Amino acid sequence: MEILETIGFDLGHGETAVAKAIVESIEPPQMLEINNKKNQITALGWHPKLGYLVGEQALIQAGVSQLTISFKQKPNNDPKYRETISTFVATYYRLLKESKQLEGGESSYFYIGCPSGWSVSDRLEYQKLLLEAGIPQLNVVPESRAAFMQAKEAGKLEYDKLVASVLIVDIGSSTTDFTLVKSLEEIPIDFGSNTLGASLIDKAIFARTLANHEQKALLEKVFKEYPHHQARCELACRKAKEDYFSNEQLYNDPESFARGFESINEQIYFIPQVNKLIMEKILNEPLPELGLHSWMRSFSDSLNEAKEKLEKLGIVPKLVLMTGGASRMKFTHFLCQEMFPEPETLLRPDPEPERCIALGLARVGRWDLRAAAFKQEVNKLFTSNQLKGLIETHIPELIESLSKPLTDGLIVNAVKPGLKDWQKNKIRTLADLETSLISRAEQWLKSDLAVQIINHQCAFWFSNKIQPDLAAQTDPICRKFQIPRSSLRFQDSIDPNFVNPELRIGDAILAETVAFIVNVVIGGGTVASIITLILTGHLTWPIALVYGASVMAAGMELNRKSVQEVIKTNVDVPSWVRSSFLSDKKIEDMCEQIKPQLEKVIQEQLTADQQAFDKLIVKVEQGLQKSLSNKVKSCIILIQ
Repeated sequence: MEILETIGFDLGHGETAVAKAIVESIEPPQMLEINNKKNQITALGWHPKLGYLVGEQALIQAGVSQLTISFKQKPNNDPKYRETISTFVATYYRLLKESKQLEGGESSYFYIGCPSGWSVSDRLEYQKLLLEAGIPQLNVVPESRAAFMQAKEAGKLEYDKLVASVLIVDIGSSTTDFTLVKSLEEIPIDFGSNTLGASLIDKAIFARTLANHEQKALLEKVFKEYPHHQARCELACRKAKEDYFSNEQLYNDPESFARGFESINEQIYFIPQVNKLIMEKILNEPLPELGLHSWMRSFSDSLNEAKEKLEKLGIVPKLVLMTGGASRMKFTHFLCQEMFPEPETLLRPDPEPERCIALGLARVGRWDLRAAAFKQEVNKLFTSNQLKGLIETHIPELIESLSKPLTDGLIVNAVKPGLKDWQKNKIRTLADLETSLISRAEQWLKSDLAVQIINHQCAFWFSNKIQPDLAAQTDPICRKFQIPRSSLRFQDSIDPNFVNPELRIGDAILAETVAFIVNVVIGGGTVASIITLILTGHLTWPIALVYGASVMAAGMELNRKSVQEVIKTNVDVPSWVRSSFLSDKKIEDMCEQIKPQLEKVIQEQLTADQQAFDKLIVKVEQGLQKSLSNKVKSCIILIQ
């Protein structure tokens, strides 16, 4: 069955929240409700008639005989812990299905968060435990990743921040996690045993309230016999803490207090209260759970340790992203800013930390599925031979585009200079001219300039032939996943090495091309003209010089081929004849006449060199695959 939605399940030590994202949409995820509230206290209660209850209902429903709160921890073999976790998740899942807020079954994919400091084995064990709740498809991911994704997709992170270094500080109820996200890769900053959670503050308020209570002894007895009463009183302490940090200015006055309230019975009340003076004492008093360090000191030390670890890596984060419900405590902002000052580092506390992780988990799930589908679409181009076919189709056009500039280069750099040298008597015989033409043609065809021409033409061919056809394949993929079309295009100037076929004019091509030039220039034109002059009597003396007067006098019959070879090898035409016989205009005319034929010969010879272009097809195909893969890595973060 197709996955239609991803469910972000933020099962926190203190609170739980759930969000849903539609896979085929880029609309923001929606918070789901349990008991008509988007956030619930992480509480599980048992009622003899109503069964298991969660959240506020477990707290306020009369007749609840068992109550467990704040039970999230690393997976372990404690049967009671395992039963509590799986029952809580199963109850949540049932209520969400009953209220028709999710599809359920294999149509819903759950993404459940865990602290970044948990190892891979911890996550796998936690995932096994959660599967016992009856959710068919789920994945456990770090909460820091969810915070990063929420910041990214909610528009709080610009692209340069996304690919830079971001330090995520997640202050939860049971732990405080530090995670570095560098170039989109997550790197947990491990401090060993992490027990720095905001619930320690709740416990300190509870201990203080109990110690000062008029009926302390009675309360201790009640809590021992009825643990659910203690759980409710601890929640009252938490509410007092949250009220204080939400409205700190109201409680600067020594006579003003943020209060919680819990009624044990009609005569016994538990009323925790805090103001600025009390909270400062609590934050600075030694706590056994923190090695007799205070909460304030421990948090400051953790920030310092995080900074030292980053400095060893040579990293100054561009951004400190704060999340977790306890990140509402303003003093944590001041300490973070003090440790990572502006302008090098910007501080961004999440405005809705109690919903951030659930929304982010839903986004992570959708992103994972869409990103995988995106990669699969691009990979189809590789596996279906579409790229190879696309390149093969345009090889004839590449050959045609190479032939003309190579022809022009040969004429300018070999033919013309050779004829000019003969015209100016710098070359003695036509045989010497032939040798000069061969040398010049070979030298130029193997020169850096010829290579540059090949590179330039290949780059032009790629940009004007391959790229438009490639864009026709990649643009629909970009539209489908709603990212800019430029993400998979090669719009910048192409590195010639990328499409350079490393086409060296092989010996066969070279020999055929040079032979054609020599044949046309010498055999077809110049020598023929000289023979004509000799046979008509205009240049009789060269024959006498070559064969001797007696031979001529005897009327020796000379065949045309012999004369041609003799003239090429031995006749040194006088300079006064050369300039008139082969004028500048005749040289230009000759070059223009042979250009179409020479271009055709080069084109035919390149076409015949199939091996070189087979190598080019493979090289360009592999280059495209590599470049597209890199582009996929760069642009995949843009998928929502």
